[in-house]
Amino acid sequence: MPLVPRVLRRVLAGATVALLSTAVGCAPQPEADASAGSSGSAGPSCTPGKLATKTPGKVTIATDQPAYEPWFKDDDPSNGEGFESAVAYAVAQKLGYGKEAVVWQSVPFNKAFAPGEKTFDFDINQVSVSDERRKAVDFSSGYYDVRQAVVALKDSRAAKATGVTDLKGLKLGAQVGTTSLEYIEDVVRPTRDAAVYGKNDQAKSALRNGQVDAIVVDLPTAFYMTGAEVTEAEIVGQFENRGGTPEQFGLVLDKGGALTPCVTDAVDALREDGTLARIEQRWLSDAVDAPVLK
Repeated sequence: MPLVPRVLRRVLAGATVALLSTAVGCAPQPEADASAGSSGSAGPSCTPGKLATKTPGKVTIATDQPAYEPWFKDDDPSNGEGFESAVAYAVAQKLGYGKEAVVWQSVPFNKAFAPGEKTFDFDINQVSVSDERRKAVDFSSGYYDVRQAVVALKDSRAAKATGVTDLKGLKLGAQVGTTSLEYIEDVVRPTRDAAVYGKNDQAKSALRNGQVDAIVVDLPTAFYMTGAEVTEAEIVGQFENRGGTPEQFGLVLDKGGALTPCVTDAVDALREDGTLARIEQRWLSDAVDAPVLK
């Protein structure tokens, strides 16, 4: 084949490719999704009052029954009275839902953070945030920093304890699935197995009846319990923080749910603007200094 035609064909082919490239470059391209995050997936919508809740236009909040003081008042979460009821309504308000748009649901403590899809948008029930629980559910950022405390009958052997070592030979009790029980098992490490109860009411009855020497509950509950429910008992002391991030109560949500960042933002905003501190001062002001068990 003659040389010139062969060269000509190459030139023409190159020109064709260049023209095609120019045409593609000038053609309209698909617009990037404005709502896409850095990962390329659409981010969750936190538009107030328009969240992807279980019931459109409503926010469903769960807690256990009975709902104890000082977290709730008169066993009625819907009245806005008590620390956790007030926090729940404040979070709902930040999310764009007024009191009339809040629906309460009764969910047992242990079921709230068990694996599986939830029937609620978030649960508020003194549930401590932990890595183990995060395997099954999401948590908001913490809405309350908490200490665990020991309660015993006045003038009992347990009431004379001044440190963790003094508790080791005692029969201790706590509610199942709680951080209180973890403190007995991991911090005290008693020589006798802990008594485990389905409800704090059962633990209180066991204390009154002498079935246990002492029980472990969170500090605000201990103050209310000794001041109004088991007045023959007293707070022996509170445990030190185990180091690192303090134990915190968090709102429980569906694992991987779209609401988690929205609810976390709401809790963070309430902490930053002082709302959480004001609610704590009103409802948990008695939960102040107690002897520290070292």
